[in-house]
Amino acid sequence: MVTKEQYAKASEFAFKTFEKAGIVLTQEEKARLEVADFGLGKLEETGLEIITYVNTDRVCAKDLVLMPYQTCPEHIHPPLSSTNPGKEETFRCRYGKVYLYVDGEAENEPSVQPPEGVYTVFHEIILEPGMQYTLMPNTKHWFKAGADGAVVSEFSTTSTDECDIFTDSAIKRAPEVEQL
Repeated sequence: MVTKEQYAKASEFAFKTFEKAGIVLTQEEKARLEVADFGLGKLEETGLEIITYVNTDRVCAKDLVLMPYQTCPEHIHPPLSSTNPGKEETFRCRYGKVYLYVDGEAENEPSVQPPEGVYTVFHEIILEPGMQYTLMPNTKHWFKAGADGAVVSEFSTTSTDECDIFTDSAIKRAPEVEQL
């Protein structure tokens, strides 16, 4: 569970990082900030700060903030039906550096190591501001910020986060936050 103190600290970092990236948020958007620790209780190590701008039955746009060396754990966006192959997403780095790991030939010496947990893919893609990468549905992936933290814009088909499948069975996608 994310404590009030963790939520406040993560929010403050997220809003300052958005400013550094030149991203302006309305008060309404700021009030919708999601702070997710994936049920592990190690927010600064494994977690995300998320603003969802739009999520319709066709498209989704979000900004993700990662604290320094914070990791979004390994997962896939699985097929949802015979006519819906699952979520396709493009990550565009806006600030900082992001180390993205996907299925493919493993890096001999990855730039960063994952935190404790279950991680199985190590094909490395490094994203710096202005760089982007598109993940097709059902692609196993995880990512980690560099020393300054990061802002990543996500453009995707409909987001169905509750359907994501995490490699580590201890992970819970829906955040639990202590009453604010």
